[in-house]
Amino acid sequence: MVAVGRLHKATPAIISSSSTRANTTQIFSASNCRPHIGTAPRRLVPRTLPSQPGAPAPLSLSQGPIQSPARLNAPHSNVMTDASDAASSLLPRRPLGNTGLEVSVLGFGASPLGGAFGDVDESVAISSVHRAFARGVNLFDTSPYYGLTKSETVLGRALRDLPRSQLVLSTKVGRYGADPRDFDFSAARVTRSVAESLERLQVPYIDIIQCHDIEFGDLDQIVNETLPALAQLRNQGLVRHVGITGLPLEAFHYVLDRAEPGSVDVVLSYCHYCLNDTTLLGSVPYLRSRGVGLINASPLSMGLLTRGGPPDWHPAPPGLREAAARAAAHAAARGRDIAALGLGFALRQPDVSSTLVGMASPEVVDANVDTAMRALGTGAGGDGSDGSDDDEVLGEVLRMLEPVKDTTWPSGRPLPRG
Repeated sequence: MVAVGRLHKATPAIISSSSTRANTTQIFSASNCRPHIGTAPRRLVPRTLPSQPGAPAPLSLSQGPIQSPARLNAPHSNVMTDASDAASSLLPRRPLGNTGLEVSVLGFGASPLGGAFGDVDESVAISSVHRAFARGVNLFDTSPYYGLTKSETVLGRALRDLPRSQLVLSTKVGRYGADPRDFDFSAARVTRSVAESLERLQVPYIDIIQCHDIEFGDLDQIVNETLPALAQLRNQGLVRHVGITGLPLEAFHYVLDRAEPGSVDVVLSYCHYCLNDTTLLGSVPYLRSRGVGLINASPLSMGLLTRGGPPDWHPAPPGLREAAARAAAHAAARGRDIAALGLGFALRQPDVSSTLVGMASPEVVDANVDTAMRALGTGAGGDGSDGSDDDEVLGEVLRMLEPVKDTTWPSGRPLPRG
């Protein structure tokens, strides 16, 4: 079942079961689900950015584990101390651009903690954060927009029990509601927003502060006003690194081409590295040349790559929806869940530092970490398999999606010319 919300981008989580292989996973929750706003969905043609020299190719599950992950070696807090938390079950890490940070390949999307997909017991939500940390997750991503500040508040209560120096905490500025009028990237508002987030999160500094869904704002304002304001906060030690998020990859290029060098450290992209769309890879050499770290969200394309299918508001055109539904049915017939295949596919791309998945219970955390470990070849999954037989089905699914490959949808304002 897909639990959908009205506010955020969908990144369904996966739960393993002890039933037959055909039913080993089910969709439990979503991270960052939200309806398309500002432009009515319309028929689109596939869109890609021009290919650049050195662009990496998409990875399949057969290409082996990450060659040199940085292992989690810092001592854990006493929150979770099960024998199952042995070092062999900890997620690997990757460097995040030139930030000096190393982040877990699977990141904790905290949108569900705000109740965007139904009521969440706060004690269970806090336990999910603790469990994620115990399994090696160190990147926790939230926003004042998620649950209209509730996600930040609950996450802050959970983080009180964890060592701050071992966490990478990310939140956002600029978006405060579901309506286009709820965006405000002015220097005064983002400065006040950071102060508010620090109070809700109960921390003295934020590791990554991000401009949220920049395509809904004035990109020139973000370059000339927002980023300089955040740079001042960085100089004050209130934030360590600055990022931008959004759907259109061209918006990232527009801002990075005009912003002061070093003013953007991280890009968070969504729906552009998943089974049906790998256009993000075309931007990897560009981002790498600027030392910008890359985080991927919505690896299941906002619920498109799930057995239950996307929510009604999903902006994908009919042809893409239909192809995804056929692919999901085919995977199920072959004894696989397309969500598990999709998450594994996304996690194996080494040029993506971390992939965000929404989680709101310890069981969902364990299932997603197990799926990640199996896909990366660093440990058996929760069902005891090593995932080595998934590659054939993955190839079949990719071939079924090829006719709609890299099809996307509009988001936000038209990009400025020039």
